[in-house]
Amino acid sequence: MKKYFLFLFFSPITFALAQKNTVTLKAKNYNTKNKKVIVYTTADNTSYRLSATDTAMFTHMGQPFETQVCVFVNPTKTFQTILGIGGALTDASAETFFKLPKNKQQEILRAYYSVTNGIGYTLARTNIQSCDFSSESYSYVKGGDKDLKTFSIDHDKKYRIPFIKQAIAAAGGKLTIFASPWSPPAFMKDNHDVLHGGHLLPAYYESWANFYGKFINAYKKEGIPIWGITIQNEPMAKQTWESCIYTAEEERDFLKNYLGPTMQRNGLGDKKIIVWDHNRDLMYQRASTIFEDPAAAKYAWGMGFHWYEDWSGGDQMFENVERVHESFPNKNLMFTEGCGFPFRLDQLHDWKLGERYGQSMIHDFNNGAVGWTDWNILLDETGGPNHVGNFCFAPVHAITKTGELIYTNAYYYIGHFSKFVRPGAKRISAAPSRSALQATAFINKDGKIAVIVMNQTDKKTDYNLWIGGDAAQVSILPHSIETLIF
Repeated sequence: MKKYFLFLFFSPITFALAQKNTVTLKAKNYNTKNKKVIVYTTADNTSYRLSATDTAMFTHMGQPFETQVCVFVNPTKTFQTILGIGGALTDASAETFFKLPKNKQQEILRAYYSVTNGIGYTLARTNIQSCDFSSESYSYVKGGDKDLKTFSIDHDKKYRIPFIKQAIAAAGGKLTIFASPWSPPAFMKDNHDVLHGGHLLPAYYESWANFYGKFINAYKKEGIPIWGITIQNEPMAKQTWESCIYTAEEERDFLKNYLGPTMQRNGLGDKKIIVWDHNRDLMYQRASTIFEDPAAAKYAWGMGFHWYEDWSGGDQMFENVERVHESFPNKNLMFTEGCGFPFRLDQLHDWKLGERYGQSMIHDFNNGAVGWTDWNILLDETGGPNHVGNFCFAPVHAITKTGELIYTNAYYYIGHFSKFVRPGAKRISAAPSRSALQATAFINKDGKIAVIVMNQTDKKTDYNLWIGGDAAQVSILPHSIETLIF
């Protein structure tokens, strides 16, 4: 592989991308003349971590032979517009953040939110009341307060709100944030418990619908604008932690009869409402139940989904995202949570952690997702804190006793997308000629194209980046991911 220039990684990332504008995309063709391709690589068994490793130029190729490996890209075929890429700002992340020395806090913020010295996150999720990644269960209202007179977010003011405000500042003052509840207060549920599933009692539908607006307005008062909400985290999972069950019909009816009208009535009709927020396995049934009801569908911006459907021993069901997208093309799809688990400290550098992210992001974007949100951005050396002990991996872990930060390969795999695919980018067509390669591609608003190629095999592969008969010759290392910029 021809070497161009190489930046060895020192946390956080120290290289900056050229900001020079390129020729805007023409409607009928794309001209590769004088386009230089810069290749950024993260690879196993190397020091490459989002490192600039190669350059290539386009030359005429014409019809490739079967023996010539290609990634075919067509910039004139555009698809969904990208909202953003990011991760969750939970209680656990916030508590871990404030256990670090100030210089390490600033490093984390740069590493995630700087587009020049980090990976440029633009999207975030946070929890409404407690979730499993909180140190304890808590509520914003006192027991039995149906009228929400005692509503207070004072709990969040100690760690989470200051943390989110610093993240917003690090992102340049703008961060698209959506919020998800794990459970209504215990008194609103038929099991009288925030844990172990249960259902929202009909008598509290209106009260719970008002709860979302209370949260949005309280966070706005703290200087944190909430872009949207999901109705319920994982509504078909009875968990040992905060959880609440909604059948598809229950979620549909709560949305159309209570939550949607209540948000409109309270002047919050511009806030996006996301349904499902659970795994890919049942997402088509949930989508058809809600989106085929016009009275419910009019309030739904789209559907969120997670990647844990392989809990049963099967594979991730990427094709279900495509089924929903092709059936309901006017609704947005967004990946809202994923992490590696169970946590083991001695597996922090397992290369499969990053490869799962790369595979999921490529397939989810190719199947129509407009945004992609990782779970906790930061956890401690136990994979927590977590008040029920279901510890997991994050892209970055802190050894809180020493202040050390450990960047897993997942951080870099996500960065191959978030750093180079900016809000407002459009996905364009990308098709590899070998099953060993996976690829997706985007054109940013400034005309810069980002092609992401992943190789999960044990073999190095030479391939041609092919556009309209011209091609640039590139190599990809075993167990690596590349972003090609031009």
